[in-house]
Amino acid sequence: MFKTPISALVLIHTQDLQVLIMERADKKDFWQSVTGSIEYSETPPQAAIREVHEETGLDATQYEFQDWQDSNVYEIYEHWRYRYAPGVTQNTEHLFGLILPLPMSITLNPEEHVRYEWVDWRVAAKRVFSWTNVDALEKLGTRHGLTLAI
Repeated sequence: MFKTPISALVLIHTQDLQVLIMERADKKDFWQSVTGSIEYSETPPQAAIREVHEETGLDATQYEFQDWQDSNVYEIYEHWRYRYAPGVTQNTEHLFGLILPLPMSITLNPEEHVRYEWVDWRVAAKRVFSWTNVDALEKLGTRHGLTLAI
């Protein structure tokens, strides 16, 4: 079955804007936040909560989960298009935040990620590979009255 070209991106962070980033298992040095496609019966918030659990072991409902009511449309990287129906080239990514009380240990899904780090939101913006992830980090800063200068 093909993936749905609608996804969720979740910035997991603390109040002082330490952000969780994870390195992809299938692409060395490709760092990202939690992200994943919705399944056919899900809403984007449901997918976000599920993806947080699958990728980190955390239960997003136990923390401050925020639907930012925002999204980005991006062109799907060519090397990942085989996952989608023929002719699908764009994805709509919905943005969410998850605020934790402090950086904590997580349980990675080894099929998706090989390591993780907690870093300042500005450092995260320099390390993540996708422009939508950078955009989400910039929006995180703006939500806190800060500016991203890369």
